Amino acid sequence: MGFNVQDIRADFPILHQEAYPGRPLIFLDSAASTQKPSKVIEAMANIMERDYANVHRGVHILSQRATDIFESCRAKVASFMSAEEREIVFTKNTTEAINLVANAWGRSKLKTGDQILITELEHHANIVPWQLICSETGADLVVTRIHDDGTIDLDDFRSKISSGKVKMFACAHVSNVLGTVLPLEILIPEAKAAGALTLVDGSQGITHRKVDVGTIGSDFYVWTAHKLYGPTGIGILYGSYHVLDSMSPWQGGGDMIASVSFEGSTFKPAPYKFEAGTPAIIEAAGLSAAIDWVESVGIENIEKHEAELVVAAHDALAKIEGVKIYGTAPNKASVVSFLCDKAHAHDVGTLLDRAGIAIRVGHHCAEPLMQRYGLASTARASFAAYNTLEEVESLAKAVTAAQEFFS
Repeated sequence: MGFNVQDIRADFPILHQEAYPGRPLIFLDSAASTQKPSKVIEAMANIMERDYANVHRGVHILSQRATDIFESCRAKVASFMSAEEREIVFTKNTTEAINLVANAWGRSKLKTGDQILITELEHHANIVPWQLICSETGADLVVTRIHDDGTIDLDDFRSKISSGKVKMFACAHVSNVLGTVLPLEILIPEAKAAGALTLVDGSQGITHRKVDVGTIGSDFYVWTAHKLYGPTGIGILYGSYHVLDSMSPWQGGGDMIASVSFEGSTFKPAPYKFEAGTPAIIEAAGLSAAIDWVESVGIENIEKHEAELVVAAHDALAKIEGVKIYGTAPNKASVVSFLCDKAHAHDVGTLLDRAGIAIRVGHHCAEPLMQRYGLASTARASFAAYNTLEEVESLAKAVTAAQEFFS
């Protein structure tokens, strides 16, 4: 289908409301969580109304139908990422996926003197799990610097990855604060050539551009459904099968076992050995529908539309006296973080909310990055397929009004 933003907006019931009387909702917080098209809502309602039962364990018809829906989601995710089904592990979100890798791989592979290398622009989800596993194993967490515009300092990266001590290089695909698209085509091959495994936090990547894990080449790629127009409560860990197969289970319980006795247990092969307990069955139906919706629109069309929005937002905000934009890397994704010199970010967010405009304010779960810039917080507008150029204009007018209000 051709891309028409008004047709896109018609798919999202939540957008057709007023935030306050006379203030139509303008949702510019999609980097935190995207809104859901009707197909996702309907798919989740349908499985609850007609097909719901626990999966994998029942011989009755409802369990068989629910299992088919659940496993068809795995197949759909694999196709969406150009992966194999056996390489797709369901988790509850990106954070759990990274914790799974840190524990299932790191506990047996890391020792004193080893290093985990990350970057200055990481989300807390790609920092704290590595800190925890380093404290347990004696490994060290090492950080690659960024330039002021938000791009990676490749010289610093190369000096650190070449130490011979790095066992895992973990980085974001796209910064959730700066919008920087990291040069994975450089970082991943060089990390692997240095003998490190690689993990990409794709939470802000897969929503905005085509992801082919074969082309990217990382050992792991993780993301969460609620940033891809799907539901909360379900995330994806892609892992190269030979690496997944070498890892022990992280959590134990039902559904991940081959056999259990009081003397010991044996486990299913990957990906199932990493999926203990009842999974997110209803959410898998929603994720399937979200992928169908994205593919019907075309991820390339979404990327092109969002690029127009972020350029327009940069241009409009840069013209407002006293507004500073953080993150000016070329070809950035659809996130604009900024500060007003007359008002605290939280005050700006409150005033914009009263105008019907939803943005994010705070440290965006990236406190070390905020510290890198000497900041406590920023205001962040983020865009998705359903946003319009008119909404960008409304954002600029509201920020201008905020500056004037606090002058």
